[in-house]
Amino acid sequence: KLALEAAEVVPEDKVLIVDDLIATGGTAVAMVKLIGQAGAELVGLGFLLELAGFKPREVVAQATGADFYSLVSVDAK
Repeated sequence: KLALEAAEVVPEDKVLIVDDLIATGGTAVAMVKLIGQAGAELVGLGFLLELAGFKPREVVAQATGADFYSLVSVDAK
């Protein structure tokens, strides 16, 4: 379960989500939704490793138009 305290992210904030791994995109989409509920602006998502075989870019693109970056992308599941 992901949660944000009310004072952690406010509408004036610009947020960059950074995580070590993205596979299915489910956690990233949940983070995108939390940022949206807080009223903050999501400026992008960055990941060290992307498991491209799970097509996380497609999943995330359905939730946001923010830029998506990964340092390493492997076509594996």
